[in-house]
Amino acid sequence: MPYNTYIHMNTKSYHFFLLPLIFLLSSCSDEAISQPKIEFTSSVEKLVEHTKEFIPKVYSYDNGIHVAVGFGIANSIMVEGEGGNIIIDAADSVYEAEKIYSYFKEINSNPIKAVIYTHNHGDHTFGAAYYYNLSEEKPKIIAHETTAYYMERILGILNPIISVRSSRMFGTFLPEEQLINVGIGPFLGVSQSVPGYIKPDITFADELKLSIAGIDIELHHAIGETNDQLFVWLPQRKALMPGDNIYKTFPNLYTIRGTTHRDVKGWVDSLDHMRSLDPEFLFPSHTKPLEGDEVMATLTIYRDAIQYVHDQTIRLMNQGLYPDQIIELIELPKEIADSPFLNEFYGTIRWSVKSIFNGYLGWFNGNIAELDPLSRKDEALRLSDMVGGIENIYLQLEMAVETNDMQWALQLSDHLIALDYKIKDVNKLRSQAADYIGQRSSNPNKRNYLLSSALELQPGFELENILTSDSLLLEQLSMDNFFNILSVRLNPDAVEADPYRVCFKFDSGLIKTITLRNKIAEISSITTNCDLNIELADDLFKEVLAGLHNPIRKVAAGDINTNGKSAEFLIFLSKFRD
Repeated sequence: MPYNTYIHMNTKSYHFFLLPLIFLLSSCSDEAISQPKIEFTSSVEKLVEHTKEFIPKVYSYDNGIHVAVGFGIANSIMVEGEGGNIIIDAADSVYEAEKIYSYFKEINSNPIKAVIYTHNHGDHTFGAAYYYNLSEEKPKIIAHETTAYYMERILGILNPIISVRSSRMFGTFLPEEQLINVGIGPFLGVSQSVPGYIKPDITFADELKLSIAGIDIELHHAIGETNDQLFVWLPQRKALMPGDNIYKTFPNLYTIRGTTHRDVKGWVDSLDHMRSLDPEFLFPSHTKPLEGDEVMATLTIYRDAIQYVHDQTIRLMNQGLYPDQIIELIELPKEIADSPFLNEFYGTIRWSVKSIFNGYLGWFNGNIAELDPLSRKDEALRLSDMVGGIENIYLQLEMAVETNDMQWALQLSDHLIALDYKIKDVNKLRSQAADYIGQRSSNPNKRNYLLSSALELQPGFELENILTSDSLLLEQLSMDNFFNILSVRLNPDAVEADPYRVCFKFDSGLIKTITLRNKIAEISSITTNCDLNIELADDLFKEVLAGLHNPIRKVAAGDINTNGKSAEFLIFLSKFRD
């Protein structure tokens, strides 16, 4: 299939998984939205060239390792064994996994004995259900012991904000002609099928050595892009699979979609561990494989770049400089910056500096003026008074857009939004500013985030629910995850002052209690003094919260036993909606 045709078929359908209960993903309405003129300036020419890194292809090696590149944002790797094969990283979705496996099985159609997740991100895990359902003999799902925790954290309490910001960063609802690539892949390829995450059944803490289908495998915990990251070492084949700890772009030491702090020093240590093995083959989970002398040279310069940014940030922190000052003073030395693996097509030095600072010292930068600053609205009011009125700020915004002073325009628009002034006109100008900067940005994360934000500000853009879950996916998520979601979804304005306790008894024997008290929802297993007793099946509870069933109908049908208090139960559920 021609590359351009393949992209056209998929750019409208790659979105992160979400539970319908808690998030409606941004998408375009049926109403046509006018698009700004597309322009690729000289500053993005290298990014356009970088797209060649992701032309769909399966790279095969004599040692029985095959790497599918460019079929989605993440690579998928097949290792041939004796009478069976293993998959390392299962691709973005069931759809992508099926497409990739159509090539893999032409090479070797032996059964898949195991799927190894290098870490929890959906572009590495959401295709696993395809392999899980290939035959009656289910493959082992192998990962670090914390992978399930981090997966549930993303799919649970943080799902709404992470999904929105991820969609912006990866440009998942941009017009096809605006999306060049996403830095580490052509596009985020999660399709409209249900995400196929399968919970790991073999896990480890620091190191795991095992043999599957005659393949000797070593798994090593390797903190880096995620805390649960691992690398795969195949000693007999001198082959290293580093996961997302190296790829052909400056690393995302911080990601603008939002994440837990990334341990930059730990990342360097992980790369040093890989270097100690002296690998001859390097199969990253993004961008093309490497072999020969290039492997050690690339691992070395990559870790040196990360250490340089880390060490120089700490040095300047200790001199008392603020993050906004430090970012102006650090750039990679020429001998490192010239590496093709360190173009800022994913992470940036500036964002990394801010994250390193925050990781060591927290959000307070040391500037007393920013310890407890004025509110956005109060600051905007004072600025308005200083310049002679709100209208003068608006006139400055118009002038900034007219003269292409677009970053200043964005900052001016912040003040006007805080004052709720001419919001429709301000948003139009803000959209123009975001689009202008985005079009000229060579970093795809920045580019896509700005262009997506510009699109969201246009009339006709609305929210709609586009993805669903199914019973297999919900089985992979713990009951604790669903109760944690409810806890953080409680609307305090809907809660009465007096304590109120609802006790849930599930058919598995599990007992969970939600106590509403002091405007919070305490989750426990206390079974005394219950105001409301609910009995139902575990899977039904999950499916109701995921939007697969209407709770009113399930109560009416008797599938949810409220012990005669159906109206009271439905009122209780309503307290967990914004």
